[in-house]
Formats: sequence, C-alpha cells, structure tokens
Amino acid sequence: MPVVRLYYEDLEQMVGASKETILERLPMMGADIGKRLEEDHVDVEFFPDRPDLYCSEGVARAMTGFLGLNAGLPEYQVSRGPIVMEVDPSVRAVRPVIGCAVIRDLHFSDPAIESLMDLQEDLHWGLGRNRRKVAIGVHDISQVRPPFRYLAADPSFRFVPLDFQDSMSMREVLERHPKGRAFAHILEGCPRYPLILDSDDQVLSFPPIINGELTRVRDETRDLFIDVTGTDPVVFKALNIVVTALAERGGRIEGVTLRSQEGEKVLPDLTPSRWVVDPAEANSLIGFDLGPEELASALQRMRFGARPDGSMVEVLVPAYRADIMHSWDIFEDAAKAFGYENLKAEMPATVTMGQSHPLSTHRSRVRESLAGLGYLEVMPFTLTSEHSQFELMRREPCHYTRVLHPISELHTMVRTDILPGLLEILSMNQHHPLPQRIFAVGDVVVGGRTESHLASASIHSGAGFSEVRSAAEAVLRELCMPARIVPSADGAFIPGRGADIMLEGRRAGCFGELHPAVITGFGLEQPVVGMELET
Repeated sequence: MPVVRLYYEDLEQMVGASKETILERLPMMGADIGKRLEEDHVDVEFFPDRPDLYCSEGVARAMTGFLGLNAGLPEYQVSRGPIVMEVDPSVRAVRPVIGCAVIRDLHFSDPAIESLMDLQEDLHWGLGRNRRKVAIGVHDISQVRPPFRYLAADPSFRFVPLDFQDSMSMREVLERHPKGRAFAHILEGCPRYPLILDSDDQVLSFPPIINGELTRVRDETRDLFIDVTGTDPVVFKALNIVVTALAERGGRIEGVTLRSQEGEKVLPDLTPSRWVVDPAEANSLIGFDLGPEELASALQRMRFGARPDGSMVEVLVPAYRADIMHSWDIFEDAAKAFGYENLKAEMPATVTMGQSHPLSTHRSRVRESLAGLGYLEVMPFTLTSEHSQFELMRREPCHYTRVLHPISELHTMVRTDILPGLLEILSMNQHHPLPQRIFAVGDVVVGGRTESHLASASIHSGAGFSEVRSAAEAVLRELCMPARIVPSADGAFIPGRGADIMLEGRRAGCFGELHPAVITGFGLEQPVVGMELET
C-alpha cells in the first residue's frame, strides 16, 4: 500500500488540530499508522483506492472534514489563463490523452516539495500502472515560452534530460538514462516518441520517461506547469488530484486551453459529479439507522457536498475522488464518518465448532520456521505479469495460466513463482531501513496445477550465499524434508552462487544470490538473496 510521510508541524498547520488528535482519529478514516512514531514525522499507509490521500495535503483536507473543522465540498477557483497546448494528431498512435494546468504563487517548504514528489511517484504506481496509463510532469514555467506543443517526434530529436548536463537523443535516453532504461518497454515498437515543446522548440517533457533539465523545479520556483499524459481518461483524474493538492498549499489554479482536431477545451475541469442516493439502501448495507439529514451530515464530514432531497440525499463528489464508482462507495465513506465504533456488537444467531485444515496446519509450521529466522511475512499479489515473472527474473517462460480479460498489464497471468512478488515489495519499500527480510507462503499455478510454495528474500549490503543457504537448510530441517542441494543453472542467480533443492530426484526449489540484472530490473540497489521451495 502507498506510504505517506506526514510531518507533524506541517500537518498541524494545515489541519488546525494537534498531532495527538490527528493520530488518534486517522486510523478511523482508513489508514494504518506505522508502529514507529519518529520525532518529527510518522509514516502512514493508505489503501490504494484513495489516491487523493497519497500526499499530506490530501490527508489534511480529509482530516479537517473528518474532525468537523471544515466539512462539505472543497471549492477551488480555476481562472482561464493565456497558456495554450496544441495537440498534434501524431500522438494518437503513441500516447493520445493529455491534461494540463498551471499553478501560480506557490511558496515551497521542504515538506511541500517532498509531498509533491511522493504524490507524483505514488500516482505513477497507483493510477498510472507504473507510468503506462498515466505519467505526470512538473515544470518551472518561468524557463519556457508558450504556446506549447504535444507531438510525436523522431527518436533522433536531442535535448538535455533531467539530472544530465549533455544533450542526448530520445533513443539514447531510453538506452542510457536510468529512467529511460526503467520505462523503455512502454514505448517498445513505437516509431516516434511523445514530446512536449515550447514555442522555441525547447523540451519540457519526454513522457512517460523524463522531463527536460531546463524546467527543473527549484526552491525558488513559484509557478508550475503540470502535464499529465497517458492512454486513458484517468489522466484527467490524476491532474485534478495534483492541482487540488497544490491549491491546498495556497497555489492559484490557472486553466490551460487544449487545442486538437476534436476541438478546444480548458483543463482542469473540477466540476463535481452529482449522485442521488437512498438512505434506506445505505442503512441495509451498513447496519446503521440514518435518516436523510444524518446521512448528509456524515457525507459532509467526508468532504462531499450533500443535502437531503425528500427521502433521498443529493451528493456532489469532488473532482479529485477517483474511487467513487458506485453508490456503495459513498455509503462506505458515510460509515467511516458516522463511526464503525458505533456499530453494536451482536452475537451470531448460530454457533459452530471448527478445526484447522491440514494444509493450514502445515503452512503454520512453514511460517513459524521463517518467522523464527527473523523474516517478516508479506502477501504478494497472486496475479502478476510475464514481464515480472520471466523477463525481469531472466527465466524462460514455463506453462503458465493467462488471465482471459486482464484489467491491467500488470495482472495478465497467475503467478508461477512467489519470489518476483517479494522483489516488487522490496522495491516499493526502499524508503525503510535495511536489512529487510521478508517471506510469503501461498499458491502458484504451474501447468494448470496448483502448488503450495514458500519464498523468502533478504536485502542488505552484506547479503550473500552463506546467509540464504543457512536459511534454506534450517527450513528443510524444520520441515523434515530430506533434500539434496546441487549447483543451479537458474538465470535468476549469479553463476556459481545459486543452488537447486532436489527432492526424490526432482527439482523442488532453489536459492542463491540474485543476478545484478535481476536486482536492477526491479529497481533495487543492494545485494539480494532469495529462496523458493515447494511445500
């Protein structure tokens, strides 16, 4: 889940309440506060379905309503500015959707800059499917001259990318720049690449890869140009989330005129969506007994616009909310505002006796063996992608089960191994201190057959073969598995530092030091050792 760092002093100023009050009520809004409360900040996890809470500004906005300090629909003024973005038809085949806005009169503090950067990356991961559907660029507009153009350019076009001093062609960026290597697969097979230029042909952005060095945001930056590009209309929701977060910091929103063959429109569009909901339906789902007035009041605390309309309630949903797709989503927020703690505890009508399933008992033994070695249990997704399972792991595809109608390119198949999922989790938790040792127990599907696997991973500067071999032998001994350990030719491991676990003459697992290409492929920067075993 996305982790948001909240600085106490910054949060108290934005909310208007004490740190103690905020931390006491925050979990009831759907957040998980970390066990460690640092001297000046706390790290908080939010569910991925609330991307508007991926920043301290969004959390503060929600908390002011939840605490009853400033309830109701937030209102943001959007003035129509002089900036124009010309959208060339050439981008249709590459990255057709774009949204833009200008934010003026900002005064950045260190927490504000950190919050904006974290929001950008979390939106890339959450709404953006790792930049494929959505990529966000933030620019110092004082360094360029409008009008701007969005077009598909020849890969030989040269510019100075962010964090570099020398110009590179777009093709070279994909080959040499760290961001280019990480996201080049998004543009694979495209004869031309998307580009945003100003009137002097200076580069603002090469989406979804990297911004130009020219428009780098600095401490003295006061006016920002925001571009959001992608392949899906969720681009506009991401734009709304970013601009309203900056408006919470005192920024003034200025609309940008988009001109294309389809016509002309001004963005961002912060018009709320209108819903009419039935309190009776809400009560049947939640278990409360709320009338129209009470339901409207609860929704106002969750920063909706809400008013009774006879026996119904009219609801205005803020334009930055990307999670409201059904009336039940609105009822969930009403329940949070009214308070889950106000639900009355009732004994079930029937009482039954149960016992542990043998598989559950066996998995408990497996978990105890890894927990005893100092590993923390995690739960990677069961659905994954060929890119993660095979390409990044340097393995040949095996007989795997594809998803017939995947909703995301990240979830196109059922996992055949758990270890790649652990590496993804390590990649998303690099902001936590090392060493990190994690494990998971669960099902995989290989050749249409379900198997139970155990996998573990350890990352730190001294991670080596002896550590993972000791862990593997301890697990095998604890589970009474008479295995034989032999050298492995698995491409996921460094040659000579990998081993296969043989049971009754067949390969039942493997362990070793992960290959540097695997480590960098998952965006990691420290040595990693891993193990996977059929259980």
